[in-house]
Amino acid sequence: MILQALAQLYERRSLDADPAKRLPSPGLEDKEIPFVVELRTDGSVVQIRDTRMLDGKKLRGQTFLVPQAVKKTSGVAANLLWDTAEYVLGASTKAKPERLKDQQQAFKQRILDLAERAPDDAGLQAVLAFLTEPQLDAQQGTPLWDELVLSNPVVSFELQGDGGNLVCQRAAVVSAVLNGSSGGGASADAMQAMCLIEGQVLPIERLHTAIKGVWGAQSSGANIVSFNLDAFNSYGKAQGGNAPVSARAAFAYTTALNALLERDSRNRVQVGDSSTVFWADAETRFDSEFTLADFFGEPKPDQPDRGRDAVKALYQALRSGQLPAAEASTRFYVLGLAPNAARISVRFWLPGISFAELAPRIQQHFDDLRTVRRFDSDLEHPSLFRLLSSLALQGKLDNVPPRLAGEWMRSILEGSVLPAVLLNTAVMRCKAERDVSYLRACVLKAWLNRHARGQQASDHQHFKEELDMSQEEPAYRLGRLFATLERIQEQAQPGINATIRDRFYGAASTTPVAVFTTLLRLKNAHLKKLTQGQLIHFERLIGEILQPLQGFPRQLALAEQGQFALGYYHQRQAFYAKRPDDQQDNKEV
Repeated sequence: MILQALAQLYERRSLDADPAKRLPSPGLEDKEIPFVVELRTDGSVVQIRDTRMLDGKKLRGQTFLVPQAVKKTSGVAANLLWDTAEYVLGASTKAKPERLKDQQQAFKQRILDLAERAPDDAGLQAVLAFLTEPQLDAQQGTPLWDELVLSNPVVSFELQGDGGNLVCQRAAVVSAVLNGSSGGGASADAMQAMCLIEGQVLPIERLHTAIKGVWGAQSSGANIVSFNLDAFNSYGKAQGGNAPVSARAAFAYTTALNALLERDSRNRVQVGDSSTVFWADAETRFDSEFTLADFFGEPKPDQPDRGRDAVKALYQALRSGQLPAAEASTRFYVLGLAPNAARISVRFWLPGISFAELAPRIQQHFDDLRTVRRFDSDLEHPSLFRLLSSLALQGKLDNVPPRLAGEWMRSILEGSVLPAVLLNTAVMRCKAERDVSYLRACVLKAWLNRHARGQQASDHQHFKEELDMSQEEPAYRLGRLFATLERIQEQAQPGINATIRDRFYGAASTTPVAVFTTLLRLKNAHLKKLTQGQLIHFERLIGEILQPLQGFPRQLALAEQGQFALGYYHQRQAFYAKRPDDQQDNKEV
């Protein structure tokens, strides 16, 4: 199903009228080429051109449409008219001379085979003349040549006067490549079998093109379909024969997936260790103006408000009831991928969910997260990246439980309860740092309310965006009480370095009965240092909090510890909230 949906995406985008969105024909691919050797018609070198430009802090080579790459193994395998400097120029300080010779011979042989289908092309003849007798003396010893030798980058050729186009982009060369590609690259002796994607008996692709762009996977790419050990084979079949996919279909799904995973793609978002891609079965307004990545991804420096605007546009469309029928019926596909050695594992897959179903779930996600902000700079609609970072030790995503991000994303898109490990991680991080931050409060509120809806607890009172004085959950009220006692201490001892939160937060949120009796006794000493107005205010507040409680629980379960943290956060923010109808109390508190 996954491969079929990707192949269908390729068929649609290969016919797109927009060149920026159109996917290459079978036998071709887009490739970043950092260095280009410019040749005269006799094969002599004009210059070696550096196509790289500064992109952020890194140099990026120009992207060209080139013949599709071959599957690289430990042996010698040359690409057509482009490859690393070892293959193209024989320039390397690492490879052995015998291997360099074999690489250059393999590279030249592929061009000789192509020249038989385009014998009159001046570009091919110039490249063959260069390979027969390379003239690189003027280039050797220069800083550019030293970089080629040391870094072994990708290199290709350009014929002087072609206006920056590569030899492999010349019309006659492209025609010869496509005519010899057999609709996707199947060899003449390829095994015939029933293709799992196309449903026909076709030549089967033995090795599928590597998928690049999955965070944490090998830089050279990894595979979704791969059988490289006998233990993985069945009934004596080898490699691609175990999951028969035609050469044409293999090219289609790998090309589409690589396009979705490109660095600048608006159809991908990094959620923890899961590289998540989205696509629709038709063009929609939300797919062109915003993508699902704008809802969940981290805002870009050049478009800091894009995610916020996307959420607002979604809310407006749903609340006004103006979502066009065509867009409502558009089906979206969501695929989460994670690295697994030389392969790619599928973390989650949502096949063909309509936008009419998906949009309310996204809206519900942001409704669940909405919590009173601590600072004006806090994001109103935080990304999953920020939320996950708030749960990680030192804010590093490497310290987040490996499957948490994928399970969280799937729960959001399916509209189900959030994973239990999310609550555990948030509660443990609050205890470890003895602080309930804005982002952790968002996570806790979302988990608690979703859990209640999932349990269909009709008698449960959902937690609100800010302090809810009518909320009677004991753990929530204990969190409020702890925040109140801390505030009394701060007012009684201005500038204190460590409050009761630093000493007692973990115990108070786990075993209240062992802590609160002591804290309530200590607060009497603190109240004596306050003004009469402050004393009356805090006594009333403590009485309001304790009124529905019937003693202190011996122990709080994990979900109750989350309620405690949320109550603590809400009460703390309430102390700093502006209340025009209670100016005097604010001044004194």
